[in-house]
Amino acid sequence: MTHPAAGTSQGAEDKDKARLLFEELAEQSKVDPVSREAQRALRERPSFSIRLRVILSFALCFILSGSVITWWQWTLADIQRKLHFLESVGSYSSEIEQARRYEKNFLLYGTNLADARSHVQRARTIIEEDPDKVKIAVGRRTYGMMLLHVEQYRSLLDRLGDTPTEKREKLEGELRSHGQTMLSTAQALVARERQLMDAKLRMIQRVPSVFLGILLLLVAYIAHFLNKQLLTPIKRILYHTDRIARGDLTPIRPARRYRDEFTSLAIAMNHMMYEMNRRQDLLLHSHKLRAVGTLTAGIAHEINNPLNNITISGAMLKEEYASLSDPERLARVDEIIGQAERAERIVRNLLDFARESEAKTERLELPRLLDETIRLAGNQLSIARVRVTSEVPANLPAIHGDRQQLHQVFLNLLLNAADAMPKGGKLIIRGSASEDPGFAVIRVIDEGMGIPAHLLDSIFDPFFTTKTKGKGTGLGLSVSLGIVRQHGGNIKVESEVGRGTTVTVFLPVSNIPAPISSGAAEPA
Repeated sequence: MTHPAAGTSQGAEDKDKARLLFEELAEQSKVDPVSREAQRALRERPSFSIRLRVILSFALCFILSGSVITWWQWTLADIQRKLHFLESVGSYSSEIEQARRYEKNFLLYGTNLADARSHVQRARTIIEEDPDKVKIAVGRRTYGMMLLHVEQYRSLLDRLGDTPTEKREKLEGELRSHGQTMLSTAQALVARERQLMDAKLRMIQRVPSVFLGILLLLVAYIAHFLNKQLLTPIKRILYHTDRIARGDLTPIRPARRYRDEFTSLAIAMNHMMYEMNRRQDLLLHSHKLRAVGTLTAGIAHEINNPLNNITISGAMLKEEYASLSDPERLARVDEIIGQAERAERIVRNLLDFARESEAKTERLELPRLLDETIRLAGNQLSIARVRVTSEVPANLPAIHGDRQQLHQVFLNLLLNAADAMPKGGKLIIRGSASEDPGFAVIRVIDEGMGIPAHLLDSIFDPFFTTKTKGKGTGLGLSVSLGIVRQHGGNIKVESEVGRGTTVTVFLPVSNIPAPISSGAAEPA
């Protein structure tokens, strides 16, 4: 059984889908004012679809062609009517000439008067068969004069037969006058109709050339129109897909006055970028939790040391309290407080790294940032018997970025390097300026097992890992690359099996703070 809604047109379904998408995006964008504003600007423009514009363009071509064809057919029909009319006028003129010939025979020889009357009657019949055509051609007044002359000429012929020869002189003059008038009128009418028909034929000959010229201009305009309405937006979409591939997830904003099918595509792409951002945040959070778990194993050992000292100092203070002097008691208390503060600092560093917060762009000194990361992972690296050497010059140019996210990037690289050296080894962190102006370079160099050449192209893929089962999720490098690209940089990896791996991080040097992913995107 067919559902009642099955007959709904595709256009109505598209509008419903677009409306639902708008509502969903508006709800999701509550936490993202930039996305919300971009979506609102896209959907609030007046709608003028490309489909309608294309239909109107081809309708204009059809109307123009139809008008020319209609005019052509009407002109040909008019020429055909004029040809028939010329035939009728020719027959009328011929009948008048025959009547006048028989009139002369009668005047000279007294014969053929009946024939003259017959031809005059035929001439009258010809112009009376279709009086409207004759009236259109010569006008009502001339048509009336033609009928009057024919009637008077016929009447004079009737009187001529009853008039004696010696009294025919006056009638002969009137007959010649009316006959000449009828012939000249017919000849003038034929000449006029031929001139009009020749003019129409010349116009018909010129119209194809004019029509082809207009059609060529119209086709050129439609080609330009389609290029502007279709190819230009497609180029914009290609630009947006390219910047999205580079990690720039800035929402698309409107560039034209009207909303069309490309607007729906832009809205869908904004929705896609919103979801990509959201999922990227989930990946960041997931990987950060894993990193916290990894760090916790090492930090637990480091916390145990101050806790043991606190326990021992507290127990000794309790046992020897009575025999200790006040300065000795204060020394024991200070030692307990110092060890507690040491444990507090360790926990605070871990919490600062694990705490969720909005991306905050600030000026960062890379030497300090890397030292903080090394301290954060120090105990874990120590347990893994990894010796860290920092070769980051103090005058390395500052960058702008999110401290926590960049901590996560470098922490991930340090832990990966430690995992690649299960028996311990040397880890070098080296900083320098890039050969490309405007970038700072940080290299993390380990002496680990290395990565096979055929796997290097896959290491940044989500969930791809070379570690044994249970040792990793395969998200570390993928998440790190996403963070670095959001900061306008890139990550490259060079590795040789058995000789180690070098991970190079490029970060743009900036003297002016700018929000992450706030690069101005081209509108659509």
